[in-house]
Amino acid sequence: MTKKRFSASMYRFIKFMVRLFYPDTRVEGTENLPDEPCIIVGNHAKMNGPIACELYFPGDHYTWTAGEMMHLKEVPAYAYKDFWSGKPGYIRWFFRIMSYAVAPLSVCIFNNANCIGVYHDMRLVSTFRDTVSRLEQGANVVVFPEHDVMYNGLVWEFQKKFVDVASSYYRKAGRELCFVPMYVAPDLKTLYLGKPVRYDHTVPKKAQRASICSYLMEQITEMATALPEHTVVPYPNIPKKNYPNNKTAVREING
Repeated sequence: MTKKRFSASMYRFIKFMVRLFYPDTRVEGTENLPDEPCIIVGNHAKMNGPIACELYFPGDHYTWTAGEMMHLKEVPAYAYKDFWSGKPGYIRWFFRIMSYAVAPLSVCIFNNANCIGVYHDMRLVSTFRDTVSRLEQGANVVVFPEHDVMYNGLVWEFQKKFVDVASSYYRKAGRELCFVPMYVAPDLKTLYLGKPVRYDHTVPKKAQRASICSYLMEQITEMATALPEHTVVPYPNIPKKNYPNNKTAVREING
């Protein structure tokens, strides 16, 4: 068996085991998906967003993932910084070892799952090229653009440049792309899809980034606040005892 076939077989086994133990997840609001390829934009909810989408999101789709997690030599530094750098000093040595231990597993998973590597250097060109290519093939693309700046108690600020995919897609395909908001609610075992917003090629790029991201964050907030009381899984790595409650967060948002 070749190395590539072994990796693919290992991934199928891992996916089977994850599906066995990860809760069944519903997808509500599929009527909001346009009859054309689109970008689905959600809150990360730790690894719940990517896992639930890989296992349960309908139709042909690809998920943006940190490109570093797809390359053996780049995994340890990225994994330690992103997942474990906030751990107490006396135990960090253990997580540094773990960052190397998980590298082969990470490469296996992210290179066999339906992923598009995202980079923050010159390789970003490949991210956009691969995304446009998948859209042209009729697949949807899922993006989790939160970063470490709080927007409110339910969603963290979006890194905005993912919106520029729509400009690349318009130049290549001549069509204006839709962005669909998605609220990931692990406590309710559901992915909720909201009303889409369409890119307008006549509006300047910077203004489009701001308006589309603002719309998506507000829609995710509205979906979360309208749901029954539940625990929100936040973007940053904080203790579970500090996870917000959607109703408590509503009161804080409203002052």
